[in-house]
Amino acid sequence: MGGVSQVFNRAKPYLAMISLQFGYAGMYIITMVGLKRGLSHWILVVYRHAVATLVIAPFALLLERKIRPKLTLSTFFKIMLLAFLEPVIDQNLYYVGMQYTSATFASATVNVLPAITFILAVIFRLEKVNVKQVHSIAKIVGTVITVSGAMVMTLYKGPIVNILFYTHEGSRHHAVSSTSNQHWATGTIMLLSCIVGWSAFFIVQSVTLKEYPAELSLTALVCFMGMLESGVAALIMERHMSAWVIGFDSRLLAAAYSGVVCSGIAYYMQSVVNKMRGPVFVTAFSPLSMVITAVLGALILAEQVHLGSLIGAIIIVVGLYSVIWGKSKDLSTSNSTSEKGKDFEELPTAENNTSQSILEGIDVEFPPAIKRKDFE
Repeated sequence: MGGVSQVFNRAKPYLAMISLQFGYAGMYIITMVGLKRGLSHWILVVYRHAVATLVIAPFALLLERKIRPKLTLSTFFKIMLLAFLEPVIDQNLYYVGMQYTSATFASATVNVLPAITFILAVIFRLEKVNVKQVHSIAKIVGTVITVSGAMVMTLYKGPIVNILFYTHEGSRHHAVSSTSNQHWATGTIMLLSCIVGWSAFFIVQSVTLKEYPAELSLTALVCFMGMLESGVAALIMERHMSAWVIGFDSRLLAAAYSGVVCSGIAYYMQSVVNKMRGPVFVTAFSPLSMVITAVLGALILAEQVHLGSLIGAIIIVVGLYSVIWGKSKDLSTSNSTSEKGKDFEELPTAENNTSQSILEGIDVEFPPAIKRKDFE
């Protein structure tokens, strides 16, 4: 049983991140339906984080009341920055980019997230790189390949590829006509900009967790501040109050689902794994959501996948898993180094023990010409 427990503990970060990708895939589809039915993305972000705050705050107050650290001014400013980077900047740019392109393309663009996060982690010294080590070179090469794949997706659209090998004529006509009117270049730029903001969110989150190691409380505070900050942005951008009214339809479902799953639960799970494995590991599983979204998008939204998106996605996956391999080697190397260091500390030398016991057990007054450090 002990062996099974150890395997499960090692697999928990992987299982958490894989499960989260299914949640994100569902969000891409549900929010796309809500946006097509007139829901403003500015207002969606506000409602999303209002729901997340209501769900997460009671658990944070109850479960972390004894371990919650004091909220300092420095931590508060970092929480404000986290709320600005993810709810305000990232999500609004993402929704606009998704409207200009498609849910499948938007989820595929997220594949560049690990590469951008890796670059920022190296800049802020959260990730170590040694060009003399093979796994460090693999991380660098994988990052370059991933960025190249994103450029292919941006610059080359290509013909439509029917990934499910069947076509519903009415849906196909609608999809082709709508696709031809989409502003792919603008949408892609917005999506890539939102990825930079999302990557910066994970970097700041990693730093904040060192000062405020209470994941549920941090999640609740980020969601609350995200609701306030995005609310200010929504009031500026949406002048008609009627836009705030939603009924019991797909718009309410989009706000509730994305709030509970992709803000509340996602922020918490990401913060826990971020503290365990770092920001690069957290972002390393995004290709899975691309595959799920592509299938759901073709089935539910009748979206067409373009050849450029497929080629770019394949290139991104190759580069991405080069980065993951390098990260796994980093973990094994650090574990072996720490074990060796521990073993070295637990094996005292006779010379050190003898000199220390002699100097500590005997109170000797040294002449001025002879100093104690000469014997140490």
